[in-house]
Amino acid sequence: MENERSSWVPTNPLYDPSKPMQVGGQAVLEGVMMRAPGSVATAVRRANGDIVVKHERYASVVEKYRFLKLPVLRGAVGLVDMMYLGIKTLNYSAEIAMLDLETDESRKNGKKPKKGQSSLALAGTLVLALAIGIGIFFVLPLVVTTEVFQFEQNALAFNLTAGLIRILILLGYLSAIALSKEIQRLFQFHGAEHKTVFAFELSDRLDPQIVLGHSRFHPRCGTSFLLIVMFVAILAFSLLDAVMISLVGNLTIVTRLLTHLPFIPVVGGISYEVIKFSAKHTTTWWGKLLIAPGLWLQRITTREPDLSQAEVAIVALKCALGLDDPAKYTLKETPGTQVLQPAESR
Repeated sequence: MENERSSWVPTNPLYDPSKPMQVGGQAVLEGVMMRAPGSVATAVRRANGDIVVKHERYASVVEKYRFLKLPVLRGAVGLVDMMYLGIKTLNYSAEIAMLDLETDESRKNGKKPKKGQSSLALAGTLVLALAIGIGIFFVLPLVVTTEVFQFEQNALAFNLTAGLIRILILLGYLSAIALSKEIQRLFQFHGAEHKTVFAFELSDRLDPQIVLGHSRFHPRCGTSFLLIVMFVAILAFSLLDAVMISLVGNLTIVTRLLTHLPFIPVVGGISYEVIKFSAKHTTTWWGKLLIAPGLWLQRITTREPDLSQAEVAIVALKCALGLDDPAKYTLKETPGTQVLQPAESR
Protein backbone atom coordinates (compact mmCIF):
# COMPACT_ATOMS: atom_id res chain seq x y z
CA MET A 1 0.00 0.00 0.00
CA GLU A 2 2.86 2.39 0.71
CA ASN A 3 4.13 2.01 -2.86
CA GLU A 4 0.68 2.96 -4.12
CA ARG A 5 0.64 6.04 -1.93
CA SER A 6 4.09 7.26 -2.94
CA SER A 7 3.53 6.69 -6.67
CA TRP A 8 0.10 8.28 -6.85
CA VAL A 9 -0.37 11.45 -8.90
CA PRO A 10 -3.54 13.49 -9.57
CA THR A 11 -5.72 11.27 -11.74
CA ASN A 12 -8.33 13.48 -13.45
CA PRO A 13 -6.76 14.68 -16.73
CA LEU A 14 -9.67 17.08 -17.30
CA TYR A 15 -9.01 19.06 -14.11
CA ASP A 16 -7.07 22.28 -14.65
CA PRO A 17 -7.04 24.59 -11.59
CA SER A 18 -6.40 27.59 -13.86
CA LYS A 19 -9.72 27.09 -15.67
CA PRO A 20 -13.29 27.20 -14.32
CA MET A 21 -14.88 23.78 -13.96
CA GLN A 22 -18.49 22.98 -13.14
CA VAL A 23 -18.90 20.35 -10.46
CA GLY A 24 -22.01 19.05 -8.74
CA GLY A 25 -23.37 16.17 -6.77
CA GLN A 26 -26.08 14.83 -4.53
CA ALA A 27 -26.55 13.53 -1.02
CA VAL A 28 -26.67 9.77 -0.49
CA LEU A 29 -27.20 7.67 2.64
CA GLU A 30 -24.60 8.93 5.15
CA GLY A 31 -22.58 10.49 2.37
CA VAL A 32 -22.17 12.57 -0.76
CA MET A 33 -21.64 11.86 -4.43
CA MET A 34 -19.57 14.41 -6.34
CA ARG A 35 -19.26 14.64 -10.08
CA ALA A 36 -16.56 16.38 -12.10
CA PRO A 37 -16.01 16.15 -15.87
CA GLY A 38 -15.12 12.53 -16.63
CA SER A 39 -15.19 11.37 -13.01
CA VAL A 40 -17.57 10.48 -10.17
CA ALA A 41 -16.73 9.82 -6.52
CA THR A 42 -19.12 8.73 -3.77
CA ALA A 43 -17.97 9.08 -0.16
CA VAL A 44 -19.91 7.42 2.67
CA ARG A 45 -19.30 7.63 6.41
CA ARG A 46 -19.38 4.17 8.00
CA ALA A 47 -20.70 3.45 11.49
CA ASN A 48 -17.12 3.06 12.79
CA GLY A 49 -16.17 6.55 11.56
CA ASP A 50 -14.29 5.52 8.42
CA ILE A 51 -15.04 7.20 5.11
CA VAL A 52 -15.56 4.78 2.23
CA VAL A 53 -14.94 6.09 -1.28
CA LYS A 54 -16.03 4.65 -4.58
CA HIS A 55 -14.42 6.35 -7.56
CA GLU A 56 -15.04 5.67 -11.23
CA ARG A 57 -14.54 7.21 -14.62
CA TYR A 58 -17.87 8.45 -15.90
CA ALA A 59 -18.86 10.28 -19.05
CA SER A 60 -22.50 11.14 -19.57
CA VAL A 61 -24.23 10.31 -22.83
CA VAL A 62 -24.33 14.05 -23.56
CA GLU A 63 -20.52 14.21 -23.33
CA LYS A 64 -20.10 11.24 -25.66
CA TYR A 65 -22.21 12.49 -28.56
CA ARG A 66 -21.86 16.07 -29.78
CA PHE A 67 -25.36 16.31 -31.27
CA LEU A 68 -26.82 15.72 -27.79
CA LYS A 69 -25.25 19.00 -26.63
CA LEU A 70 -27.89 20.98 -28.51
CA PRO A 71 -29.91 23.27 -26.21
CA VAL A 72 -33.05 21.64 -24.72
CA LEU A 73 -31.97 18.21 -26.03
CA ARG A 74 -28.98 18.17 -23.67
CA GLY A 75 -31.25 18.88 -20.72
CA ALA A 76 -33.78 16.19 -21.62
CA VAL A 77 -31.10 13.50 -22.08
CA GLY A 78 -29.03 14.75 -19.15
CA LEU A 79 -32.03 14.47 -16.81
CA VAL A 80 -32.34 10.72 -17.45
CA ASP A 81 -28.56 10.33 -17.16
CA MET A 82 -28.54 12.13 -13.80
CA MET A 83 -31.37 9.96 -12.50
CA TYR A 84 -29.51 6.79 -13.49
CA LEU A 85 -26.31 7.96 -11.79
CA GLY A 86 -28.27 9.10 -8.74
CA ILE A 87 -29.97 5.72 -8.30
CA LYS A 88 -26.65 3.95 -8.84
CA THR A 89 -24.85 5.95 -6.14
CA LEU A 90 -27.78 5.65 -3.73
CA ASN A 91 -27.66 1.90 -4.25
CA TYR A 92 -23.94 1.92 -3.38
CA SER A 93 -24.52 3.89 -0.17
CA ALA A 94 -27.30 1.45 0.76
CA GLU A 95 -24.82 -1.43 0.31
CA ILE A 96 -22.45 0.22 2.78
CA ALA A 97 -25.30 0.77 5.25
CA MET A 98 -26.29 -2.90 4.98
CA LEU A 99 -22.66 -3.89 5.49
CA ASP A 100 -22.63 -2.00 8.79
CA LEU A 101 -25.83 -3.76 9.86
CA GLU A 102 -24.29 -7.20 9.53
CA THR A 103 -23.80 -8.89 12.87
CA ASP A 104 -20.72 -10.78 14.04
CA GLU A 105 -22.81 -13.93 14.01
CA SER A 106 -23.66 -13.56 10.32
CA ARG A 107 -19.99 -13.04 9.55
CA LYS A 108 -19.06 -16.22 11.46
CA ASN A 109 -21.71 -18.15 9.56
CA GLY A 110 -20.07 -17.16 6.34
CA LYS A 111 -22.86 -15.01 5.01
CA LYS A 112 -21.75 -12.54 2.41
CA PRO A 113 -23.10 -9.05 1.79
CA LYS A 114 -25.70 -8.84 -0.92
CA LYS A 115 -24.31 -7.71 -4.23
CA GLY A 116 -25.42 -4.41 -5.66
CA GLN A 117 -27.92 -4.11 -8.45
CA SER A 118 -26.82 -5.07 -11.95
CA SER A 119 -27.00 -2.54 -14.78
CA LEU A 120 -30.23 -4.18 -15.93
CA ALA A 121 -31.73 -3.95 -12.45
CA LEU A 122 -30.64 -0.30 -12.17
CA ALA A 123 -32.29 0.41 -15.52
CA GLY A 124 -35.46 -1.26 -14.24
CA THR A 125 -35.35 0.83 -11.07
CA LEU A 126 -34.92 3.97 -13.18
CA VAL A 127 -37.93 3.10 -15.35
CA LEU A 128 -40.01 2.41 -12.24
CA ALA A 129 -38.91 5.67 -10.61
CA LEU A 130 -39.78 7.60 -13.77
CA ALA A 131 -43.17 5.91 -14.00
CA ILE A 132 -44.02 6.70 -10.36
CA GLY A 133 -42.80 10.29 -10.70
CA ILE A 134 -44.79 10.87 -13.88
CA GLY A 135 -47.85 9.25 -12.33
CA ILE A 136 -47.78 11.36 -9.17
CA PHE A 137 -46.62 14.70 -10.57
CA PHE A 138 -48.20 14.71 -14.03
CA VAL A 139 -51.04 12.19 -14.39
CA LEU A 140 -52.62 12.69 -10.94
CA PRO A 141 -52.88 16.52 -11.22
CA LEU A 142 -54.49 16.16 -14.67
CA VAL A 143 -57.04 13.66 -13.36
CA VAL A 144 -57.86 15.74 -10.26
CA THR A 145 -58.21 18.98 -12.25
CA THR A 146 -60.45 17.29 -14.82
CA GLU A 147 -62.72 15.59 -12.28
CA VAL A 148 -62.98 18.36 -9.69
CA PHE A 149 -63.01 21.57 -11.75
CA GLN A 150 -65.13 22.60 -14.72
CA PHE A 151 -62.73 24.50 -16.96
CA GLU A 152 -60.88 21.78 -18.86
CA GLN A 153 -61.43 23.73 -22.11
CA ASN A 154 -59.70 26.83 -20.69
CA ALA A 155 -56.03 26.05 -21.39
CA LEU A 156 -54.49 28.58 -18.99
CA ALA A 157 -56.90 28.07 -16.07
CA PHE A 158 -56.66 24.28 -16.37
CA ASN A 159 -52.87 24.18 -16.39
CA LEU A 160 -52.51 26.81 -13.66
CA THR A 161 -54.68 24.62 -11.44
CA ALA A 162 -52.86 21.40 -12.38
CA GLY A 163 -49.54 23.18 -11.83
CA LEU A 164 -50.59 24.41 -8.40
CA ILE A 165 -51.62 20.86 -7.47
CA ARG A 166 -48.18 19.58 -8.59
CA ILE A 167 -46.40 22.15 -6.45
CA LEU A 168 -48.59 21.38 -3.42
CA ILE A 169 -47.89 17.65 -3.83
CA LEU A 170 -44.14 18.35 -3.98
CA LEU A 171 -44.17 20.66 -0.95
CA GLY A 172 -46.34 18.27 1.03
CA TYR A 173 -44.12 15.30 0.20
CA LEU A 174 -40.87 17.09 1.05
CA SER A 175 -42.29 18.55 4.27
CA ALA A 176 -43.58 15.14 5.36
CA ILE A 177 -40.33 13.24 4.77
CA ALA A 178 -38.36 16.07 6.41
CA LEU A 179 -39.92 15.02 9.73
CA SER A 180 -37.84 11.82 9.65
CA LYS A 181 -34.51 11.98 11.50
CA GLU A 182 -32.89 9.84 8.79
CA ILE A 183 -34.05 12.23 6.07
CA GLN A 184 -32.86 15.19 8.14
CA ARG A 185 -29.37 13.65 8.10
CA LEU A 186 -29.68 13.18 4.34
CA PHE A 187 -30.58 16.86 4.06
CA GLN A 188 -27.51 17.73 6.18
CA PHE A 189 -25.30 15.92 3.68
CA HIS A 190 -27.16 17.80 0.95
CA GLY A 191 -26.17 21.03 2.67
CA ALA A 192 -22.57 19.81 2.96
CA GLU A 193 -22.52 19.09 -0.77
CA HIS A 194 -23.69 22.62 -1.59
CA LYS A 195 -21.21 24.27 0.79
CA THR A 196 -18.31 22.25 -0.63
CA VAL A 197 -19.24 23.11 -4.22
CA PHE A 198 -19.47 26.79 -3.26
CA ALA A 199 -16.02 26.66 -1.63
CA PHE A 200 -14.55 25.07 -4.75
CA GLU A 201 -16.22 27.59 -7.08
CA LEU A 202 -14.86 30.48 -5.01
CA SER A 203 -11.37 28.88 -4.91
CA ASP A 204 -11.49 28.54 -1.13
CA ARG A 205 -9.40 25.93 0.64
CA LEU A 206 -11.29 22.64 0.94
CA ASP A 207 -11.14 22.47 4.71
CA PRO A 208 -14.22 21.45 6.76
CA GLN A 209 -14.13 24.58 8.93
CA ILE A 210 -13.86 26.87 5.89
CA VAL A 211 -16.47 24.95 3.92
CA LEU A 212 -19.03 25.31 6.74
CA GLY A 213 -18.80 29.08 6.35
CA HIS A 214 -20.43 28.95 2.92
CA SER A 215 -24.12 28.98 2.08
CA ARG A 216 -26.10 25.77 1.91
CA PHE A 217 -28.36 27.26 -0.79
CA HIS A 218 -27.08 26.74 -4.33
CA PRO A 219 -28.75 28.04 -7.54
CA ARG A 220 -27.99 24.90 -9.59
CA CYS A 221 -29.55 22.48 -7.10
CA GLY A 222 -31.70 19.63 -8.36
CA THR A 223 -34.44 20.75 -5.97
CA SER A 224 -34.53 24.10 -7.77
CA PHE A 225 -34.71 22.19 -11.04
CA LEU A 226 -37.86 20.35 -9.90
CA LEU A 227 -39.60 23.60 -9.09
CA ILE A 228 -38.54 25.20 -12.38
CA VAL A 229 -39.92 22.13 -14.21
CA MET A 230 -43.30 22.72 -12.59
CA PHE A 231 -43.40 26.40 -13.55
CA VAL A 232 -42.25 25.70 -17.11
CA ALA A 233 -44.86 22.92 -17.38
CA ILE A 234 -47.65 25.43 -16.64
CA LEU A 235 -46.58 27.67 -19.52
CA ALA A 236 -45.66 24.88 -21.95
CA PHE A 237 -48.80 22.82 -21.39
CA SER A 238 -51.03 25.92 -21.54
CA LEU A 239 -49.59 26.74 -24.95
CA LEU A 240 -49.86 23.12 -26.08
CA ASP A 241 -53.49 22.88 -24.94
CA ALA A 242 -54.39 26.15 -26.66
CA VAL A 243 -52.99 24.80 -29.93
CA MET A 244 -54.78 21.46 -29.51
CA ILE A 245 -58.13 23.14 -28.69
CA SER A 246 -57.85 25.24 -31.85
CA LEU A 247 -57.09 22.12 -33.90
CA VAL A 248 -59.37 19.41 -32.47
CA GLY A 249 -61.86 21.26 -30.27
CA ASN A 250 -62.70 20.00 -26.78
CA LEU A 251 -59.93 18.16 -24.93
CA THR A 252 -60.56 15.05 -22.86
CA ILE A 253 -58.32 13.64 -20.13
CA VAL A 254 -57.13 11.00 -22.61
CA THR A 255 -56.21 13.62 -25.21
CA ARG A 256 -54.30 15.62 -22.62
CA LEU A 257 -52.38 12.57 -21.43
CA LEU A 258 -51.49 11.62 -25.01
CA THR A 259 -50.16 15.11 -25.74
CA HIS A 260 -48.66 16.10 -22.37
CA LEU A 261 -46.70 12.93 -21.53
CA PRO A 262 -44.55 12.89 -24.72
CA PHE A 263 -43.85 16.58 -24.09
CA ILE A 264 -42.35 16.01 -20.61
CA PRO A 265 -38.75 15.58 -21.92
CA VAL A 266 -39.08 18.92 -23.74
CA VAL A 267 -40.27 20.57 -20.51
CA GLY A 268 -37.27 19.04 -18.72
CA GLY A 269 -34.92 20.30 -21.44
CA ILE A 270 -36.31 23.83 -21.31
CA SER A 271 -36.11 23.82 -17.51
CA TYR A 272 -32.44 22.79 -17.69
CA GLU A 273 -31.71 25.78 -19.94
CA VAL A 274 -33.52 28.10 -17.51
CA ILE A 275 -31.45 26.79 -14.57
CA LYS A 276 -28.22 27.02 -16.56
CA PHE A 277 -29.02 30.56 -17.70
CA SER A 278 -30.14 31.83 -14.29
CA ALA A 279 -27.06 30.36 -12.56
CA LYS A 280 -24.89 32.59 -14.78
CA HIS A 281 -26.84 35.74 -13.90
CA THR A 282 -27.37 35.47 -10.14
CA THR A 283 -26.33 39.11 -9.62
CA THR A 284 -29.09 40.56 -11.83
CA TRP A 285 -32.58 41.27 -10.49
CA TRP A 286 -34.24 38.92 -12.98
CA GLY A 287 -31.64 36.21 -12.30
CA LYS A 288 -32.37 36.49 -8.57
CA LEU A 289 -36.08 36.28 -9.36
CA LEU A 290 -35.61 33.05 -11.35
CA ILE A 291 -33.58 31.29 -8.67
CA ALA A 292 -35.55 32.59 -5.66
CA PRO A 293 -38.22 29.82 -5.57
CA GLY A 294 -35.57 27.09 -5.74
CA LEU A 295 -33.47 28.70 -3.01
CA TRP A 296 -36.57 28.96 -0.84
CA LEU A 297 -37.38 25.28 -1.41
CA GLN A 298 -33.85 24.38 -0.29
CA ARG A 299 -34.81 25.58 3.19
CA ILE A 300 -36.73 22.31 3.31
CA THR A 301 -34.29 20.03 1.45
CA THR A 302 -31.05 21.14 3.11
CA ARG A 303 -29.91 21.39 6.73
CA GLU A 304 -26.78 22.85 8.30
CA PRO A 305 -24.12 20.08 8.28
CA ASP A 306 -21.50 19.42 10.93
CA LEU A 307 -17.73 19.12 10.48
CA SER A 308 -17.79 15.37 9.91
CA GLN A 309 -20.38 15.70 7.14
CA ALA A 310 -18.40 18.50 5.49
CA GLU A 311 -15.33 16.23 5.60
CA VAL A 312 -17.21 13.52 3.69
CA ALA A 313 -18.29 15.99 0.99
CA ILE A 314 -14.73 17.32 0.66
CA VAL A 315 -13.30 13.81 0.27
CA ALA A 316 -15.86 13.05 -2.46
CA LEU A 317 -15.02 16.22 -4.37
CA LYS A 318 -11.25 15.80 -4.06
CA CYS A 319 -11.47 12.23 -5.33
CA ALA A 320 -13.70 13.29 -8.24
CA LEU A 321 -11.20 16.01 -9.16
CA GLY A 322 -8.25 13.66 -8.80
CA LEU A 323 -6.80 15.65 -5.89
CA ASP A 324 -6.90 12.68 -3.53
CA ASP A 325 -6.13 9.01 -4.11
CA PRO A 326 -9.13 6.78 -3.42
CA ALA A 327 -7.22 3.60 -4.21
CA LYS A 328 -4.82 3.82 -1.29
CA TYR A 329 -7.38 2.65 1.28
CA THR A 330 -9.15 -0.61 0.46
CA LEU A 331 -12.26 -1.88 2.19
CA LYS A 332 -12.03 -5.68 2.36
CA GLU A 333 -15.74 -6.46 2.83
CA THR A 334 -16.79 -4.96 -0.49
CA PRO A 335 -14.30 -5.47 -3.35
CA GLY A 336 -13.87 -2.42 -5.53
CA THR A 337 -14.51 0.16 -2.80
CA GLN A 338 -11.99 2.11 -0.79
CA VAL A 339 -11.86 3.44 2.75
CA LEU A 340 -10.29 6.65 4.02
CA GLN A 341 -9.46 6.50 7.73
CA PRO A 342 -10.46 9.49 9.87
CA ALA A 343 -7.67 12.01 10.39
CA GLU A 344 -7.15 11.11 14.04
CA SER A 345 -6.47 7.45 13.19
CA ARG A 346 -3.92 8.08 10.48
